[in-house]
Amino acid sequence: MRRKLYVLLLSAALLLLGAAPAARAAENEEWAVYPAAARLGERPYFFLTADPGTTLRDKVTVANKTTAPLTFRLYGADAYNTERDGGFALRTAGEEQTGTGAWIVPERTAVTVPPRSAVTVPFTLTVPADADPGDHPGAVVALDERIAPGGGGAVALGVQRAVGARVYLKVNGPAVPALAVEDVTLDQDRPLVPGTRTSAALVTYTLHNRGNVTLNPKVVLRAEGLFGRSLLDRELAQVPSELLPRQRIRLTERWIGSPQLDWGEVTLTATAGDVRESVGVSFLALPGLFAAALLLAAGGLAGWRIRRRRARGGH
Repeated sequence: MRRKLYVLLLSAALLLLGAAPAARAAENEEWAVYPAAARLGERPYFFLTADPGTTLRDKVTVANKTTAPLTFRLYGADAYNTERDGGFALRTAGEEQTGTGAWIVPERTAVTVPPRSAVTVPFTLTVPADADPGDHPGAVVALDERIAPGGGGAVALGVQRAVGARVYLKVNGPAVPALAVEDVTLDQDRPLVPGTRTSAALVTYTLHNRGNVTLNPKVVLRAEGLFGRSLLDRELAQVPSELLPRQRIRLTERWIGSPQLDWGEVTLTATAGDVRESVGVSFLALPGLFAAALLLAAGGLAGWRIRRRRARGGH
C-alpha cells in the first residue's frame, strides 16, 4: 500500500515582506488582522511603548471576509529579518518565542469568526522587569487551523496560512543605534581573452544591526581603479527598509562591466541616520590569458633559480 508523507508548510500572508509595506491592515483574500479600531485600516499596526516590568492591554480584531465561518489560533510572534533578502518575517507557532511574541497573551487562543463579520479579542503584553531597552518588533498572528492540500504524488504538501498584525514595541531606556558592514568579498568573472565579452563581479557582504533600535539603512557601493579613477558609484536597491535590532543579513550586488585589467578598491558605505560605517576590499583584475602567462613566467623563473642554485652547489 502506498503511503503519503504530509509536510506542513506555513504560508503567512504579509509575514514575509522584502520592503516595508504601506500602512494598511494585514490581510489576504479571506481574512484580515488589525488593531481594534473604528474601521479596517484606521490603525494598521500596534505602536506601543512601555517601561520594563509593566503590562499593556490592547485588542486585536480578526475579520472574516468569506461566506463561511473560520476558526483561527491566536498567538504572539517575534519578528526577524529573513536570511534570503532581509524581509520582515515572523516566527511560526511551533518556534520558540523569546521577545514580544512570548510577552503577548491573548484572552482567547482560539476564535471562530462568523461569515462576513469580525471578532475582537483583548490581549496583554507584559514586559519583563529585566527586558533590554530598545525596539522589540513582533506581531499578533491569526493562524487558520485548516490544512489545505498543496500537492500530490509520493509527498503530499499540507499548507497552513496565517496573517499577522505587526507590533512595534519600544521598551524605554537608552537607545543605542549601531550598524556594521562585515565579511565583504569580491568574486570576479572575466573573459579569458580581453574584450570578447562583458566582465562582471559579485560583491557579497553582511549588514549587521549591532544596536537595540530598528534601522532604515542605505548602502552605497563605490569602486576606484588605478590612480583613483572612479569606476562605480551607486546606491544599492536590494537593501531591507527595516533592519531589526541584533539582526544580520547576507546580501549580494552584481557589478556588470567590472574592469578586465585594473587594480583598485571596492568600498561599501552603510548609513542609517547619524550612523555610518565603511568597509573596503582591494581587487586585482587580470585577463585570464594574462594571468596564466604570469603564472607560467613565475613558474619558469622559480625553476631557473632552483637550477642555478644547484649548479652553483655542484662547483
